[in-house]
Amino acid sequence: MNHTRWYIMDFKRSFKIFSGLLLAVLVFSCEQREERASLGSISGPAFGTTFNIKYFVSGDFDSERFTAGIDSVLNAVNVSMSTYLPQSDITRINQGDTTVVVDEMFKEVFVLSRRIQKESEGYFDPTIGVLRNAYGFGDTKPLAIIDEVTLDSLMTFVGFSKVSLKEDGTVYKEHPEIYFDFNAIAKGYGIDRLGVYFDQLGITNYLIELGGEILTKGQNLNREGPWTTGIEAVDSERTNRSYEALVSLQDVAMASSGNYRKFRIDTTTGKRYVHTLNPLTGSAETSDVTSATVIAATCAEADAYATTFMALGLERSKILLNKLKGVEAYLTYTAGDSTGVYISDGFKPLLLEQN
Repeated sequence: MNHTRWYIMDFKRSFKIFSGLLLAVLVFSCEQREERASLGSISGPAFGTTFNIKYFVSGDFDSERFTAGIDSVLNAVNVSMSTYLPQSDITRINQGDTTVVVDEMFKEVFVLSRRIQKESEGYFDPTIGVLRNAYGFGDTKPLAIIDEVTLDSLMTFVGFSKVSLKEDGTVYKEHPEIYFDFNAIAKGYGIDRLGVYFDQLGITNYLIELGGEILTKGQNLNREGPWTTGIEAVDSERTNRSYEALVSLQDVAMASSGNYRKFRIDTTTGKRYVHTLNPLTGSAETSDVTSATVIAATCAEADAYATTFMALGLERSKILLNKLKGVEAYLTYTAGDSTGVYISDGFKPLLLEQN
């Protein structure tokens, strides 16, 4: 009798039985863990708007400490990059303080902004702060007159090629008047930082919504599937918001930008200035893209690309989308008297049918 063969066969049989038992235990443990997971929610003010967070946790969970941690993360982002805080790093830099040593968050946003600025050939540019202020979208009083001469003067202080991060952690500006404005990326980045905080706590299923921008991880365990959110219709009212599409999200971020609400009308001239500015010309004119909803790996990227596509217009946005990996978009646009929707190929499978 071949004892070696018998031992091998017996080992294989035992291994199969053991593997089956182990798999059953693992499945049972996962099911038990998910059964014990409960849905929590928290909301509050942040970045001049509000946040709403849903998450699943199991076992003992210190909600008060969790809430304090959220506040701490949001405050850290504000101290670094809020132009509305008089003592924030970015405010001091904008006021000409050359001694400010920026933190890692500022550096990360700066580097990401540089990348997207190059990808978009200048249509995304956080140095447009002087333009935003001039048109009345910033934190200073708008200029009474914005003509070609004024724009030429302002454009001297616009351009990401005119700034850099120095090795000592300070920021170089070619002109002291250059004004950083990370509002088109900082909110998304702040949401990403909340996601990092949740990950560190071991929370693996959550949806963070802040000012309409979203970061998801894992699933909605109550529905045993991806998280579901909506794309707001361009004719939606503030007090009665409607959605033109529903989207299924898991382990991705989504952000939107649009000019259907974000505009200012000059009370003297009656001229309408839109929220999205062209960093190459300094103009504040409506492009044919009326709204841009972007899905990306991070909320900072989704936030920045949404603003970029608004400035680029439809055709240039399509070209850029074809070059980008992991970035998808749902763009509404006007064509003469008609309207339309462009949906990138990777976005389409995420759309849900509405009853």
